[in-house]
Parts: sequence; C-alpha cells; structure tokens
Amino acid sequence: MTYNAGLSRKGPGLLVRDLDRFEDAALRETVGTIARIKPDVLALQSIDYDHQLIALSLLQARLKEAGHEMRYAFARPPNSGVSTGLDIDRDGRLDTARDRQGYGLFSGQGGMAILSRYPIDQKGAKDLSGMLWRDLPNAELPVGYFTEDELSVLRLHSVAAWDVPIRTPGGTVRIFATQTSPPVFDGPEDRNGLRNADQLRFWRRYILSADEGAFVLLGGLNNDPYDGDGLKPELLKLLSLDAVQDVTPEAHHGFVENPHHQGPPEQDTVDWGRDIGSLRVDYVLPSAGLGVAAAAVERDQTPGEGADGTAHKPVWIDIRWK
Repeated sequence: MTYNAGLSRKGPGLLVRDLDRFEDAALRETVGTIARIKPDVLALQSIDYDHQLIALSLLQARLKEAGHEMRYAFARPPNSGVSTGLDIDRDGRLDTARDRQGYGLFSGQGGMAILSRYPIDQKGAKDLSGMLWRDLPNAELPVGYFTEDELSVLRLHSVAAWDVPIRTPGGTVRIFATQTSPPVFDGPEDRNGLRNADQLRFWRRYILSADEGAFVLLGGLNNDPYDGDGLKPELLKLLSLDAVQDVTPEAHHGFVENPHHQGPPEQDTVDWGRDIGSLRVDYVLPSAGLGVAAAAVERDQTPGEGADGTAHKPVWIDIRWK
C-alpha cells in the first residue's frame, strides 16, 4: 500500500509531539485507516524524518495499539528541506523553502518511510537519492535557467528514491519507493515539470536495468496519465513497460470531478478541490511476474471529507506469488 498520509508538521519535533500525545483527530483517523486496511507493506509519503526515527517508532506503537503490528521499518534522510545555499527560485532570497533540494521548511520535512510486517533487508537496501540531476543520462534540464554552481549541487530527486528488499513468505520483493516533484510552482522555464519528468525517466531506466526478480514501484508520481499539469510522455512510457503491471485500481469515492478532465475519475487518488478536482497521482505498480488478486483506491469512512487530514487516498494491491 502507498499512502500520502499528511504526517508532516511546520517544525522539527512536532510530529513526535503529536504522536506522543495522540490527541489530534486527523492523526488518530490516519492510524485508524492504516489499521483498518492492514497492509503487509506500507510506503508512506509526507512523513517528517528524524535521525533517531522516534516518530516512526511512535507510529508503529500506535498501529500496534490499534491492532495492526508492523514490526519492521525503513527510513533514510530525505532531500526535502536540505539546503543548497542558493537562490533556486530566483526570488532574491537565499535558502528559502523553494531553494532547497526539495521543498521543505526544515531538513527532513515531508520525507518518506516504509513499514512492513516482514523483515526488511537493511544492508541490501539502496538509497538512490543522491544523484545530481545533470548526471541522469539524457536529462531534460530547463534551457538557460540553472548556473553551473546550481547544477553542481542540485539533486534529481526532490524527496527520495529507494530500492528496499523485503523478505516475504513467498520470496524477496524489492520495494522501489519514491515521491516525485510536483510539476507546478515554477515559471515559464518549467523546471519542476521537467524535474518530475526526469524523475519518472530515472525509474523507467532503473527498472529496465534491474536484475530479474519481483519488485513493486510505489509512491507519489505527481502526474496523471490524462489530466492536470505535468509532462505526460515519460509517465506513459513508464506505465507501458513490459516489466510493469499498471493495474489501475478503482473506487467510487465522492471526489470532485472536473468536467474538463479526460481520465476516468474512478481511478483518481487525490482530491484537490473544485479548482483542480481529482487526479490519479499515487501508484502501486507490481512487476509483471507477480499475480494480482485485487486492487483499490481505498474509500474513507466518510468519503470526500478528508477526516485524516490529507487529500490523498490509500492505494493498495493484493499480490499473489504465481
């Protein structure tokens, strides 16, 4: 399951505080949602990182109290909130949230994590987040926008990219976890749209070069095949890989449908309100060799109200070994 759970706060340590007190209704709803669905493997986006993984440990404790124990966890420092020391957004100020490797008010804000009922191969895991954008083969950098100093420090991934093996009863599955750049909040140079496309290109290349074996790519790709902002060719190339199953899970969940959208609203995973409507931006893409028994965009207990404090819905796929 992948879930952009809204577990991010405006300052370091605040998520730890909130999980410790456990009084916030939205936070309790988030934990309840996960415990109700009972995923074996869960990729979380928009969760603040701390170096001792205190927040993640508290989340595990709250899930256990709710009746769903996930003993194993993986997290690494994300790029979000990490300083570049440069004026990336050209607003005349250095080191604001939009000048950092990925948007963030502080280092670690809006990171990622993996929870699992099965053992995680910590030593075999790969953190792929350090690649410079310019080092991606055939990178589509915005023409004339970045200086050499900026290109020498700016990473491709705005949050993180991981390859994490998990030892399930059926065999080892590699979890390719990611959260890509939103293709908006920029200017005519389209630096965020191009960065999003190159992050998708990265995963297509990584899958094509990967060793044989089971994998699942999951997380936020911040791009819809039909609608919304974002360059579509790289997403469509990724979804059409022979090595990947695009299962397109469905749900009828009371999202705001934009009449100008072309894509099927039953596949949408996020509702950004009446101006934008609903889009499919969260994905669980298993490798071709895995069997799929069921798939869904999970409904809320109260559809459309966002009681858990996030506009995103959990997306899950029930995998069976062939």
